[in-house]
Amino acid sequence: MTTAAYLHLPFCRRRCFYCDFPITVVGDSPTLADSLIQEYVAALCQEIAHTPTEGLPLQTIFFGGGTPSLVPPQYFGQLLEALDRQMGIAPGAEISMEMDPGTFHLEQLQGYLRAGVNRVSLGVQAFDSELLRLCGRSHDGADVERAVEMIHRAGVANWSMDLISGLPQQSLADWQSSLAQAIAFKPTHLSIYDLIIEPKTVFSKRYQPEAAPLPSHDQTAAAYHLAHEMLTAAGYDHYEISNYAQPGFACRHNQVYWRNQSYYGFGMGATSYLQHRRLSRPRTRREYYQWLQSLPESLNQGSPDSLWDRWLETLMLGLRLSDGLSLRALAAEFPASWVEALQAAAVKMSPELLSLAGDRLHLTQPEGFLVANHVIVSLWEALEGSVFRQQEGQPLPIH
Repeated sequence: MTTAAYLHLPFCRRRCFYCDFPITVVGDSPTLADSLIQEYVAALCQEIAHTPTEGLPLQTIFFGGGTPSLVPPQYFGQLLEALDRQMGIAPGAEISMEMDPGTFHLEQLQGYLRAGVNRVSLGVQAFDSELLRLCGRSHDGADVERAVEMIHRAGVANWSMDLISGLPQQSLADWQSSLAQAIAFKPTHLSIYDLIIEPKTVFSKRYQPEAAPLPSHDQTAAAYHLAHEMLTAAGYDHYEISNYAQPGFACRHNQVYWRNQSYYGFGMGATSYLQHRRLSRPRTRREYYQWLQSLPESLNQGSPDSLWDRWLETLMLGLRLSDGLSLRALAAEFPASWVEALQAAAVKMSPELLSLAGDRLHLTQPEGFLVANHVIVSLWEALEGSVFRQQEGQPLPIH
């Protein structure tokens, strides 16, 4: 059952120094941006109209980017109408959009809300203007304050704030100050990401991981512990490795990904996951427009995930959540011998990192969350060594 849709809106004023997302840089020219946006939205509507559906209305929609708040509100109306025509939008659906400080005004925000958006994800990253400059961000600390004020004035009840730890020259004291300011602004949700140096980014040319002015591994761990301590004390539930929410405000859309459920993906660089088949669109506008010329055939590209791949993916994603995995639910989808092997591997892991209580398998907080990759890889290796991977007489691929 597919009830979630992601739409990629790639437009940015400039590329941030840590970013490797598929984007289109439009600078500060509104004329250029509007021309490109109009063409791109028409392409998105074309893709939506050609997408086979399952007859179920959408429960979550997420506009990501890029900087979706560079796209005027009327285009959101067009896209939501296209989705409603093709798939339907359920009453009470969560409709999220990413916004950057300094890219919108109050009337514009109100326009997004009138179009149907009911959840905002504000890309703050840092409050210190010098840190933002070092990251290549196009906003400063004053822009953040204005953006938050507008969100409150517009009456947005469900909104999230993104922050990045481990930035160049960011001390633990700086990070503590950022967390305190975030708490004071009272978002209902916070996403806390540790800086990752991606290949071919500006940061990859300037810095080496764990080498000054970037923090060491110990400093990164201290920042993670500090975030967990401060945010949980302020009433936020640490419900996913990088995400915190006030009660009732966990992101419904992102939980679709973490539970390895199916979703539609639309737009340049977007990925869909339908009938256990992942399909990624081209990462440039030109190639994406060429790909659209082969609709609907291009929607059938790619081969389905094997059962073993689905198993590994379900474990990796599900363990990111605080409530982890239900062994009973796993046994309903995968061979019982695999679940038994998982249970046997789990009891050999350190209880300080991984907990198996009754039906639930989950990482501990914050220690297990902090070393999640290590725990998950250890489980995978144990499973590969103990599970006889056969399905109907055919070997199941591991990678």
